Amino acid sequence: MSKNNKTFHEQTTKQPDRDKVTANFTQEFADDVVKSVKADFAERQKMRRPYELNWQLNMNFTMGNQYCGISPRGSIEQEDKYYFWQEKQVFNHIATIVETRLSRLNRVRPKPVARPFSGSESDVNSAKLSTKILNSARDKIHLDEVIGRATVWSETCGTAFYKISWNPDAEEATVSVCSPFEIYPDSNVTATLDDCESVIHAKVYSSSVVKDTWGVEIQGETVKVFAIDGAQSVGGLGYNSIVPSIVQEAKNDQVLVIERYTKPCSAFPHGKLEIVAGNQLLYYGELPYKIGDGDTFAYPFVRQISLEQAGCFWGSSMVERVIPIQRAYNAVKNRKHEFLNRLAMGVLTVEDGSVDTDNLEEEGLSPGKILVYRQGSVKPQLMDSGDVPADFTYEEEQLLKEFISVSGVSEFARNSTTPNGVNSGVALQLIAEQDDIRMAGSVDSVKHCIKRIAQCILRLYKQFVSVPKLTRYTDGQNSAEVFYFTGSDVGSDDIVFETENELSDSLATRRTMLFELLNAGVLSDSEGKLSANSKAKVLTLMGFGNWENAQDITRLHTARAERENVDIDHAEVLPVDDHDLHVEEHTRFVISGDIDEADKSYRAKVLQHIEQHKKMKKENA
Repeated sequence: MSKNNKTFHEQTTKQPDRDKVTANFTQEFADDVVKSVKADFAERQKMRRPYELNWQLNMNFTMGNQYCGISPRGSIEQEDKYYFWQEKQVFNHIATIVETRLSRLNRVRPKPVARPFSGSESDVNSAKLSTKILNSARDKIHLDEVIGRATVWSETCGTAFYKISWNPDAEEATVSVCSPFEIYPDSNVTATLDDCESVIHAKVYSSSVVKDTWGVEIQGETVKVFAIDGAQSVGGLGYNSIVPSIVQEAKNDQVLVIERYTKPCSAFPHGKLEIVAGNQLLYYGELPYKIGDGDTFAYPFVRQISLEQAGCFWGSSMVERVIPIQRAYNAVKNRKHEFLNRLAMGVLTVEDGSVDTDNLEEEGLSPGKILVYRQGSVKPQLMDSGDVPADFTYEEEQLLKEFISVSGVSEFARNSTTPNGVNSGVALQLIAEQDDIRMAGSVDSVKHCIKRIAQCILRLYKQFVSVPKLTRYTDGQNSAEVFYFTGSDVGSDDIVFETENELSDSLATRRTMLFELLNAGVLSDSEGKLSANSKAKVLTLMGFGNWENAQDITRLHTARAERENVDIDHAEVLPVDDHDLHVEEHTRFVISGDIDEADKSYRAKVLQHIEQHKKMKKENA
């Protein structure tokens, strides 16, 4: 975490113009900025306080601490038992609902592809290069894992954020996760992040990290932080919340660093960034990154939500909707168990002074016990507690149904069991599709974030890579490529996805579709045969990759033909070439439109190369 912020600070201070602005600081000006930022931060804390309490409550219920609530004092407090014998067990259905939603959302990882600006050869090649850069960056920053961590926050609290920055030492873009506790918009009723006039990012670091990063020694203090998956977020500052330790802890020697981002305006055409820690101004200057549309400066954040709330900056979580149902379910189950305990253990009535009540209370009515009672008194007897009312069972069943209707997660998705009376495959498919429909909003938010992150990554490379950079690209099928590029080569940041519905586009459905196409003969040639090249592609689409040596050779021939398409002047026809594969790949290149219509000479060279393959094949026949 510290490395990302160190490189971010280095980037913001290495720019000459920003150095000039920073050098002109006066102590009075710096004190005014610090005072303004800290006052603004305190005001935003108060405005965001109700949302923060709901997030804390959601986290507690998800983690199983379900006997707490928001008190009138504005804090999360534990609920005590009314009686010592009272059952207060937790029957956590919220956790299974969240886990099911996370497992389905973690399948939403569409591959971003750069779309060419036009059909010209230069734009097509630039888009292909941008796609390779994206694939390489995804692997380096482990984007899938980052999205998974952010999705945990968004599903629990309703909102999560990504922070995109540039590492000048490694010359790489970096993406980190920011919890909702770290972000403070200027208004909680703005619809989007871009609608905010300014945004504050507040995060705690140890005093040693602050000294190493900004070169300033600041006295640390005890700060409360929240933690999920190792991410630490500041929360509850200035309030004496009685928060369960399951979600919050106090850390010593910590420094709160406040970064206030102001979007471009007439007064600040490139925006403004102010960084404050303690009573010191660490940085004052323009926004560091041109990641907005049209090569403009913009916030380095991307917002992900679980459920949209009209007229609200913060998203809603499914946990909020099912908390009342979870409270009622816990109450019903515990009252039912208390009733069963009375039936099983009984309630003994005795006449005053007839028995040794201390012994009876300690040992109970154990089997074989000799119970001595005073002569002439009424002998002890068990009170008739009746049977467990049927209303308990009915209410329990109704609450289970409400979990499904409110959360949108069916028994089929959560328990891997079919509903009673449903045996049709079509019906089960409809149930699965309904689950997907209920999660469409969350899926769209994840896909939007992936697209936006991909655009920001390309724009960062375009802004900062001024000299040729060596990058390695792998296609996931045991094939790797090393290439050089500069920022000027990134000519397209128009991002689209290879697939549109990742929830239904699983490996099993893909294989089923391919088998149906093969049986229908759609993939076969005019003679009803499947070419070697088509076999290799079918195996790749089915997820097997190049799993046979014969297919390895086929893929090598295809890759060699693709390289020849790019550099036909140095292409050479070899006796060991698979001429049919080469002719097929070169022909596809000619008719696909990858060659500029104006470059007739290049097309003629490719056609001549095809004739050489045909001639050598005839000679070797």
